[in-house]
Amino acid sequence: MRLQRYLSRAGVASRRAAEELIRQGRVRVNGEVVTELGTKVGQGDRVEVGGREVLLSEPVWVALNKPAGYVTTRSDPQGRPTVYELLPERYTGLFHVGRLDQGSEGLLLLTNEGDVANRLLHPSREVDRLYVVDVVGIPDRHGLSRLRSGVELDDGLARAHRVQVVRRERAGRGAGAEPHARLQVVVREGRKREVRRMFDAIGHPVRRLVRERVGPISLGDLPPGDWRELSQREVEALRAI
Repeated sequence: MRLQRYLSRAGVASRRAAEELIRQGRVRVNGEVVTELGTKVGQGDRVEVGGREVLLSEPVWVALNKPAGYVTTRSDPQGRPTVYELLPERYTGLFHVGRLDQGSEGLLLLTNEGDVANRLLHPSREVDRLYVVDVVGIPDRHGLSRLRSGVELDDGLARAHRVQVVRRERAGRGAGAEPHARLQVVVREGRKREVRRMFDAIGHPVRRLVRERVGPISLGDLPPGDWRELSQREVEALRAI
């Protein structure tokens, strides 16, 4: 396979970053510095980056049901718990495919197939991400229409591919008994805190956000804090998109 794909598959860097490593002369194949993009490597070739050998391992894909309160990073300078603390040690080298912010819950995919993960994250692939969102207040038709047509955020226009209200709760008695609603939302970009910012923009702050599906992979009945390896059929479905 091409050298940049090999480095991406091995989890060294994204394919674009791997190309830059090659251009900088930081990659050796069988002891020789390689700077030509498209160089191919095969079984028996020794690949090194910065003097360290890079090996391909068997592809691994894990689905985690992230609880609220955990951050999507390997370590946190503020000492907050990380999603990797929920996984066995053998999975701590996996890359997270996208993020869920600390307050969000639901499906998080992790893998050592860096090239596939990067393609899934690219906006051009338009991979569906399904969220169940509880918000303050009950969005009206105008608000829903704005989400579908697009709301302007500080990093550009963001739109919901699909959005629908699945439950409405009118205000009841007692403190804090304000109206609220539950919606299903599908987006295809996955920008930082995108769904939360979209609902803020139409005046309905998010109370709870759960990601239930990424592409063909669903959360299902996986308990919060638990994980499972994807089946071969699920992995092939991800590669196909």
